[in-house]
Amino acid sequence: MDGRQWRSTIGAAQAGDRRALDELVEGWLPLVYNIVGRALNGHADVDDVVQETMLRAVDNLETLRDPDSFRSWLVAIAMRQIRDRARRRTADPLGEDGDAYGTGAADFAELTVLRLQLEGQRREVAEAVRWLDDEDRQLLSLWWLEVAGELTRRELAAAVGISRQHAAVRVQRMKARLETARGIVRALGSSCSDLGAVTARWNGQPDSVWRKRIARHIRGCARCDGHDRRGEGVVPAERLLVGLALVPIPVGFTLSLAFGGKTAVAATTAVSASASVGWSAKLLGSLTQPAVAVTAGATFVAGGAYVVTTPDARPPQTAPTALSTARPPVSEPSRSPSPSSSPSPSPSPSASPSPTRKTDLYGSVVDAVDRAPDPNTAPVALPRRPETGLTSSGGARAVMNHRGDSVTLTGKGYVLVRWQLAPQYRPGGLVMPTWTGLKGKLFHVASGGGRRMDDPTSADGKTSGMGGPDIGYIVLPAGTQQMWQNEYFYVDGTVTFTQNESGADYNITLAPTTWDAITGDVNYGPEQGAIRYGLVRDNGKDTTPVPQYVTRKTPEDAATVAQRSKV
Repeated sequence: MDGRQWRSTIGAAQAGDRRALDELVEGWLPLVYNIVGRALNGHADVDDVVQETMLRAVDNLETLRDPDSFRSWLVAIAMRQIRDRARRRTADPLGEDGDAYGTGAADFAELTVLRLQLEGQRREVAEAVRWLDDEDRQLLSLWWLEVAGELTRRELAAAVGISRQHAAVRVQRMKARLETARGIVRALGSSCSDLGAVTARWNGQPDSVWRKRIARHIRGCARCDGHDRRGEGVVPAERLLVGLALVPIPVGFTLSLAFGGKTAVAATTAVSASASVGWSAKLLGSLTQPAVAVTAGATFVAGGAYVVTTPDARPPQTAPTALSTARPPVSEPSRSPSPSSSPSPSPSPSASPSPTRKTDLYGSVVDAVDRAPDPNTAPVALPRRPETGLTSSGGARAVMNHRGDSVTLTGKGYVLVRWQLAPQYRPGGLVMPTWTGLKGKLFHVASGGGRRMDDPTSADGKTSGMGGPDIGYIVLPAGTQQMWQNEYFYVDGTVTFTQNESGADYNITLAPTTWDAITGDVNYGPEQGAIRYGLVRDNGKDTTPVPQYVTRKTPEDAATVAQRSKV
């Protein structure tokens, strides 16, 4: 069906034509199924997310003003449901199956291989998807369809909620990680005995830990690293996916929707042996007698069980919060903080006015790369702020290893954020952690740990903090203030700290601490064997710097917080 026919069908469905609505659901269900299936890699939740996407699309169809934007609007709803599902799993990790595939779920990579009869490097690309992180797999689910001709770049960017230029950067980074994953698939298919020893205890299920270990082996193994340069050579993934068909919906997939007497839509598919690159669907059931009668909710069939939900009254968003991990460009302040031993760097003018409250602003900005003081310059005294107690949802010492890990701090006291960078596992662009939902005030009071991450050598004298030519470098976003091994902050209120690890590999330890502990750390300098003394930033007043990447808002994706630090 061409664009003109779809516009006509959408218009008729909005006007209440039940047959047109059935046709709309039947026609676009495969696209949604492919996006969700690949983003979740066939997890058992795929059916539920597809159901919820179509439910919201049909229930809010009348709010769509431009029929030409239907496809991007529908894809945006699907991506929103995927992210909502990810947030629910993060909030209740014990209530979900932690298995990446889910109990009784069909691995979508395997479905892609079998149903599209993929061989050779096309099969390799499909299998490599298993090794991607959730965020990359979500973006790939859209890019795959873009390359296959089912989506445009404009629609991809709109679904993710970013500009086309930003989308190009995100896609390029995802493709690089996909190529690494392809290398892992090739290496695992080789006969390298050293790799066999590395993976002796591997349970066979791809995850981030084993991805890092195997990738590290490949980089140091001439046999595995050269595997992709033998034989036919590696074809870029986009050339392999051009014109590739959608994965047919599995036999028995059932969709049944009822909307307050407005309509009831049921769809299921029957895939014949000759339909390996296509699909067919039949509408089942009565349009006038929904499976379960509801007036203010929706009922759909999922796995033989009826699920009753209450529709979201809010209109669907055409540009939901971004999945993005890359930072938008920010303006550099006109001057950097002074490298002197003053208790706090000189305030730099803000790149732009604060988008939040226009009154009761506090704190100077640190949205610039500060110059390291002389290693032999001892810091000035750290002003002492009230310490009535700080409660951490992560306990006395929270170790944050994965994207989305978060800790909420409440009270009045000091907190330590200790960095551990691991460029030998995964170098590249670093996505900074963020402070969200701030109520009260938050200050950046001191830096310590005996070294900055850009010092020429680490404490053991073996490597630099940000990496090296032999293992790669971790790269900070432009304008990011240089981190020290230990960064200290003061909380007066409540705030949530989120680890946004993606791209570069880093771990963070967050722990409430004391003024005494900070004072001892920042004064532990070259005379005691450290590379340098620490740095005091606190002047004891409200003009003390606030951290970068802090907001009073609570965004859906904490990694989207802007760099500016005026609150």
